[in-house]
Amino acid sequence: MFRNLWGPVLHQIVRLCAVLGSVLAISGCDLPRGAALSSEILKEQKAGSPTFSVVPVRRDTVARLASWPATGGGGGSFRWPQQRRGPDSPVIRAGDSLDVTIWDSQENSLLTPATAQLVALPSLTVSTSGAVFLPYVGDVLVSGQTPPEARRTLQAALDPVVPSAQVQVDVKAGKLNTIDLVSGVNTPGPLALPDRNFSVLAALAAGGGVAPFLRNPVLRLIRNGKTYGIRTDRLFSDASKDIALQGGDKLIVEEDRRYFTAFGATGAEKLVYFEKDRITALEAVSLAGGLSDGRANPKAVLILRDYAARDLRQDDKGPRMRQVVFTFDLTQADGLFAARAFPVHPMDTVLATESPVVAAQSVLGLAGSFFGLRQSATAN
Repeated sequence: MFRNLWGPVLHQIVRLCAVLGSVLAISGCDLPRGAALSSEILKEQKAGSPTFSVVPVRRDTVARLASWPATGGGGGSFRWPQQRRGPDSPVIRAGDSLDVTIWDSQENSLLTPATAQLVALPSLTVSTSGAVFLPYVGDVLVSGQTPPEARRTLQAALDPVVPSAQVQVDVKAGKLNTIDLVSGVNTPGPLALPDRNFSVLAALAAGGGVAPFLRNPVLRLIRNGKTYGIRTDRLFSDASKDIALQGGDKLIVEEDRRYFTAFGATGAEKLVYFEKDRITALEAVSLAGGLSDGRANPKAVLILRDYAARDLRQDDKGPRMRQVVFTFDLTQADGLFAARAFPVHPMDTVLATESPVVAAQSVLGLAGSFFGLRQSATAN
């Protein structure tokens, strides 16, 4: 009796083992999944000639790794010049125009006509050498001086010729004493510097403010062949960043185009734009919607990054290979603290791998479905 009872049971167990073995053999590649397993991605590190390097990120290594070269256009942060202040009045520079008026009450003045006591010399352009020309005097150096200083200089130069002369000077800013509001403000265009302490915020206000349709606006400053940048929210909140402008500066307000890619078992798979200067790995996971419950493997959150060939090194101050996979174990405090300090760079890929438990559950589900269908067919 017992032999008759156990026969079918043993037969079903054998069939179950056979089916499980077959499904397990194909589960690593053929079962539909939403993300890759960490073992599938990292297996190449054990190859004889790997094409990328795998770097675990821990608290004792995060500072060193964060100092590696920036990638993706600035490494996730901007560079901004230091504060500079000057005199409250404009400083005369080459290309400016001076309207000079000379008063002389002498009857036989060399400068004024007989019927007048003054002579106007409009639009005297400051030469590239920094001088203006005065009749009977010649070139007088005025570059680098404020208007009051230039008035005293011109009057002193006239003193040997016209001792009683008095001079008035009005300055019109030339190209080197103007800035350009290029784009991203309501009223773009050139803007004369009223003084040497005219600041970035004052220029934005003169241009009507930042255009309201810009997403995550960034201010670009082009100065002396170099480009600087700062997010406008940081500029508005930190008074030390409101630097004085220089003649020839160009201001461009545009959207922050930096992004990283969120992929795998996260709440969303998408391009995530930087919402502040610096984003850490833990913040990146949060911005991607967090790790998907029941799918993600918190022991293997990966950041994929490409370095330039010039960044490669054989010491610990840079990557050894151009492609690097940084790994984080978010199930331990060490990994969480490391992820909270490690910066994400623009164009990184933040990948949440899938838990191997999900694949096992899929296998069991397929096996259960198979035997359910088998029993139903037998019963019929």
